[in-house]
Amino acid sequence: MLKVSVPFLVAASLALPSFAVGEILAMVNYETKSPDSLKSLKSPISAPARKEGIAIIEVDPTSKDFGKIVQDIALPGDLVAHHIFYNRDQSKAYVTALGKPELRVIDMKKTPYSITKVVAVPGCVVGEDVVFSDDGKYWYLTCMGAQAMIVGDATKDEPVKTIKVAAPYPHGIAIHNGIDRILLSSTVRASDLGDAGENISAVEASSGKVLGTYKVSNKPSPAGNAPVEILFVPGANPPVAYITNMYEGTLWTATWNAAKKDFDVQQVHDFSAQSAGVPLEIYFNKKADRMYVTTAKPGHLHIFDLSAGAGKPRLLKSIATAEGAHHVAFTLDGRYAYVQNTLLNLPGMSDGSITVIDLKDEKVISSIDTLKNTGYNPNSMVLLPRWNDLAGH
Repeated sequence: MLKVSVPFLVAASLALPSFAVGEILAMVNYETKSPDSLKSLKSPISAPARKEGIAIIEVDPTSKDFGKIVQDIALPGDLVAHHIFYNRDQSKAYVTALGKPELRVIDMKKTPYSITKVVAVPGCVVGEDVVFSDDGKYWYLTCMGAQAMIVGDATKDEPVKTIKVAAPYPHGIAIHNGIDRILLSSTVRASDLGDAGENISAVEASSGKVLGTYKVSNKPSPAGNAPVEILFVPGANPPVAYITNMYEGTLWTATWNAAKKDFDVQQVHDFSAQSAGVPLEIYFNKKADRMYVTTAKPGHLHIFDLSAGAGKPRLLKSIATAEGAHHVAFTLDGRYAYVQNTLLNLPGMSDGSITVIDLKDEKVISSIDTLKNTGYNPNSMVLLPRWNDLAGH
């Protein structure tokens, strides 16, 4: 396996307005590794000064510049930037923050890239995930430390409404305007990852009316299974959403029952059969006949076949990546998947690499260690719009 290690701060001299050197470029937000994470490196280094930023990295494994950082966007060192989300047409990227009640916006039509707006989101403690309405007019931000969801005007990029949701610690969020529903997960207390939830909750998208909760565990309450991410299968009829249970290691579905105008929930996979734990992110291919799920411990990308039905997953293959397998970026042509291997700088789940997978051959072909070997952890990643497949998000 090819591994690369290049000097980290090459960005300033290589910020090219047209990005002419790039064949496939990724946007990765990063932060300084924790001392425990640094100990895991084969060649331990001294901890650098606390730093956060967004790196634009060349990730085409056939490029001579593979692994090189071509631009570095500085972020405040106390922001704790968490996730990057595109709006529907990928004209803007939104960066959530765990450390400040702020949402940062990047105009993807202007290069070199920069933070074009900082959106104050008062009352949002620990901003996690963002989704967008089908018409692109609104965004919805989960606030895990405030039991709240903030609705924002996606044109003006300003909050318009705060909704107190039915269950604490909202993290994952999915929207289906066709049935007028938003689903949110009840995950963990942000301060210590304790008091794990067991429910997903529902909100009527058009009105903001809070509708109730659904338990997504077969264990007695309190189950403490920590549902974390939710995503609807694109084009499924009836609508089906998948839920990952972080602590329980299971995969559930919430299937729309049109007669009841409600959801039926059930467990559809247990990752213990693969000796895999901490399931996190969910993605779909364009045909929605393949689903991809990451598990962070010890680190895998799992490929499921959905051809028997949107809610009937069959595991095809589990590909080992590195500890902390979390977000995945997919190329538009379906050739490559890039797995970002870090979860919250947690020991044992913060390798810091990016695993490159050839989806045609379903095997690992390379690893990008640019950030890892210089003392940083990538926290999430997307490809730049020219190459990026939203993969159901």
